[in-house]
Amino acid sequence: MHTWRETLQALWDWRILSLLMLGFSAGLPLLLIFSSLSLWLMEAGVERRAVTFFSWAALGYSFKFVWAPLVDRLPLPWLTGRLGRRRAYMLLAQIGVAGAIVGMALTDPAAGGWALTQMALFAVLLGFMSATQDIVIDAYRIEIARPEQQGLLSAAYIAGYRVGMIVAGAGVLFLAAHWGTSRGNYQFEAWQSAYLIMACVMGIGMLTTLLTPEPDSSKQQAQLAPAGQHLRLLGVFLFSLLGLVLVFWGVGRLGAPLLAGNGPLWSLLFEASRMALALGAAFALGWALIRIGFASSEQARITWVEPVLDFWHRYGWRTAALLLALVGLYRISDIVLGVISNIFYQDMGFTKPEIATAVKTYGLVITIAGGFLGGILAYRIGVMRALMWGAILSAATNLAFIGLAMVGRDLTWLYWVVSIDNLAAGFASAAFVAFLSSLTNIQFTAVQYAIFSSLMTLLPKTLGGYSGAMVDGLGYPGFFTLTALLGVPVIALVWLAGRRLQIAERPP
Repeated sequence: MHTWRETLQALWDWRILSLLMLGFSAGLPLLLIFSSLSLWLMEAGVERRAVTFFSWAALGYSFKFVWAPLVDRLPLPWLTGRLGRRRAYMLLAQIGVAGAIVGMALTDPAAGGWALTQMALFAVLLGFMSATQDIVIDAYRIEIARPEQQGLLSAAYIAGYRVGMIVAGAGVLFLAAHWGTSRGNYQFEAWQSAYLIMACVMGIGMLTTLLTPEPDSSKQQAQLAPAGQHLRLLGVFLFSLLGLVLVFWGVGRLGAPLLAGNGPLWSLLFEASRMALALGAAFALGWALIRIGFASSEQARITWVEPVLDFWHRYGWRTAALLLALVGLYRISDIVLGVISNIFYQDMGFTKPEIATAVKTYGLVITIAGGFLGGILAYRIGVMRALMWGAILSAATNLAFIGLAMVGRDLTWLYWVVSIDNLAAGFASAAFVAFLSSLTNIQFTAVQYAIFSSLMTLLPKTLGGYSGAMVDGLGYPGFFTLTALLGVPVIALVWLAGRRLQIAERPP
């Protein structure tokens, strides 16, 4: 155990500042897709149903486990030789994030048609590059310090991440409002300038990447396969991705006439089936390419299969399936609600500055406090008990939104709802991260953690894409009741997992 003096001295380590800046760079893009973009599209006259579909642009975070092994094994021409394996990908991802934000800034969604499609493509690119940055930073953090230092580095990263979210959330809304745009007076130039400033702010992460050293373990790692095999594995991934896009688009075009005049439930079932077909086609295409010898089956097994098999072998099939179900559903209540929350606040009559202050600034501070509370209780009462309390609180606090929907524009109610909702979200997140960390094998930490963190948002974000249609069909009180009920199966899964799984509690 370290003394307080040793802990304070460790805070002055260059790695703490580096992770603080890299956390800021990682936290910046998320709300530019998941929150601020929703308000921009609503002001531009895009219908609510289409606005919530844009939340799917963040699905890159949910599929990052697919290309995480490629990031770990595939060298980049010129950049890897100059910067090293980790920093090369970090810089590439940060440049990609900034470029995608610039592309969004130069696109006016109010023009409709191709402009709206172009905005969607840039949003997808932003999600992909941001998820790639997350993969690399996680690996970089693990490799630059000893295990006992990871707590401090994680704390610095999370603090930077939250600041980045405040800048991308509250900052963009304040800037857009300052330059005169509003729901009844849409000004494209205001949103354009705000997003261009966010692209410039990404320079903080790029500068940090250029100034920090490459981890020693990364420098010493040998090439695992010839470059040609790396490229063929990349080709398998790209062809599979193309197959997913084409099947998703094709089924949508063919099924559009079937949706005419049908309700939101039919649309939900159709879109869920459409996504399932697209995913199935992508995996089938990848498997076929490996079978015909397009890429080495041995390298594919090492890259994608071994980390997965390790998890199933360690826990057994029944327990592993239960744990994966829990990972995939734990955050469903708050994520599905979160997609529509900004639109809800605006529909209640709150202004952008009020939303920015209450939700994006004050709310994130409360979330950080909830995170500390969740971490402390996870240590004091155990991970599974804290996980259970997090599941209960996440579901129950969604009911408070019904009260705000009935009261309408009331700042006291707004701050009360934001307080309990964000405190519960922070608490649940801290307990959940501790739970996920306990599931990983040290031999496959980066890939398995990418799998878990991807899975935990896949279904909630997919379902969140239909939140606008749900509100249209159920109204806000009915929708918030539904999100609370979604948490009931999660509570049952936590109880079942607690009976099957014994998690060893370790001091920090």
